[in-house]
Amino acid sequence: MKRRMLGTFGVLLAGAALLAGCGKSSSSSSDSNSGAKDAKKFPEATATATAKKGGSITIAEESDTPVKGVFLNELSDSQYDSDFMSFGNETLFATDDQYKITNKGAATFKMDRKAKTVTIEVKKGVKWSDGKQVTAKDVEYSYEIIANKASQSSRYTSSLADIVGLAEYHEGKSKKISGIEMPDGENGRKVVLHFKEMKPGMTQSGNGFFWESAAPYHYLKDVPFSKLQSSDKVRKNPLFFGAYKLSKLVRGQSATWVRNPYYYRGKAKLDKITISVISPNSASQSIKSKKFDIIDVVNSQWKEVKGTKGYNFVAKIPLQYSYMGFKVGKWDKKTGSVKMNKNSKMSNRYLRQAMGYAMNVDEVTQHYTQGLSFRVKTLVPEGFGDFHDKSVKGFPLNIKKANALLDKAGYKKKGETYRRDPNGNKLTIHLAAMSGSPNQEAIVQNYLQQWKKIGLHVTLTTGRLIEFNSFYDKVQNDDPSVDVFMAAWSLSSEPTQDDLYGPKAPYNFERFATSENTKLLKEMSSDKAFNHSYRVQKFHEWQQYMQKEAFVIPLNNSYSIKAVDSKLINLSLKPSQMNNGFPLWYKVGFKK
Repeated sequence: MKRRMLGTFGVLLAGAALLAGCGKSSSSSSDSNSGAKDAKKFPEATATATAKKGGSITIAEESDTPVKGVFLNELSDSQYDSDFMSFGNETLFATDDQYKITNKGAATFKMDRKAKTVTIEVKKGVKWSDGKQVTAKDVEYSYEIIANKASQSSRYTSSLADIVGLAEYHEGKSKKISGIEMPDGENGRKVVLHFKEMKPGMTQSGNGFFWESAAPYHYLKDVPFSKLQSSDKVRKNPLFFGAYKLSKLVRGQSATWVRNPYYYRGKAKLDKITISVISPNSASQSIKSKKFDIIDVVNSQWKEVKGTKGYNFVAKIPLQYSYMGFKVGKWDKKTGSVKMNKNSKMSNRYLRQAMGYAMNVDEVTQHYTQGLSFRVKTLVPEGFGDFHDKSVKGFPLNIKKANALLDKAGYKKKGETYRRDPNGNKLTIHLAAMSGSPNQEAIVQNYLQQWKKIGLHVTLTTGRLIEFNSFYDKVQNDDPSVDVFMAAWSLSSEPTQDDLYGPKAPYNFERFATSENTKLLKEMSSDKAFNHSYRVQKFHEWQQYMQKEAFVIPLNNSYSIKAVDSKLINLSLKPSQMNNGFPLWYKVGFKK
């Protein structure tokens, strides 16, 4: 199972791998949870000590598809891109272990609820890898890239449009974003963001109401917005202000990073880091032969690699989940919003619920991953504390209930293997699912059989599993050959749901927009929601609503286990010791 890491400043498209990986079944029920027992023992960090200067490391990126290579936060939304650029790609803010923004990063943060402002000040000495100071204009320019329609960024959302003037700029009614003030000029370091209303999640990283990155204006300003995504300055020679700078790129396959001499925290410990794409199928062999210094464990292969000498294992449960989404509408480019179709094939709530109850997710995860994967019950994972509603049960296997729901909704069998729709027409449901993990095919085929048990004819879009980039291309563009899809999110570190399920969210791939959903989302981020218990209540109401409507069915999450060369120190998965969901790479080095 492909493991992805969390991106704090925004949600990221994750690979198939989050769907449980199959392997040989456990020999007895007593060891069906042995993997989870092992993972619980692993620390979140390697040893901390003074590292020696120098040395090179190799890191594996497990993917069955080439990395797209869009190395600009404002335009990239793939977790693979994020992994590849993580060594240089730091964001503006540091956080504590609860993801609350601190002033220990590249910039300081100050919120004034009364004035409806957030003030961001970049620290002196924070420089791009060409030696230029990061300026106020670089912070402001990020918003221009996101909001300019020509750049086609999927990061423009109704959450960000709470910034005064951003919507007007997006619509082409204004050439400047009026609510972004640079009191010391473009070359100063201070930016004041003016909001229409303040939101309770604003002190948390990943809240979605302001952007947490900067883009090098002096370097990119000559590139038209429409050409940014394909520009060599983004694809081949990107600039970052993190610990390392890109020195060599084999497009789609590998990237080599060397120290950024201008890094504001001082000299990084390692001379060089190389990240290379490998097939998930060869991950266990790569661990056993110690081919890489850092490599994610494919969970279905845990028994094969367990106890491999020369590695320390670190583990955590990331903020992420895989899910099944039902297409119930289209994206309207003109209005930049979801257009729901109440007559779509998947518009019947009972049909959606029945498909959920027919899936044997608990069985799949326990049987195949020794407890390293587990069924997720709601769209707000347990990692979000009291925002997670424990009372929501999700969709445990219940064939009897699934059949009853379909009967109730009028999906009848007429002496045939498969049910017809309520109008008596033959019903075929097309499912898009990603390739990626070694055993994905077996799992998806298992689910097709489960749906057959309740009389639903579900077939694969294209007749086979689809590779990552093509899969998201179909899903994002509302390809008519997709009725249902299985995908995964790496989540931002603040639980606000607008960017995934709001009516103006490009990532609302299901294309559902109901008045009740919009109302609950607004209440979750309203002025009243500064009262924590009120906000928690609204989160719980939303989870119950989503359980009932089942536009999205959460499937599973997994332990993320990394094998780290036992000579390496100072690598931590604790939020305060990470940036943008990745270890603070400048600290990582070999022990003396």
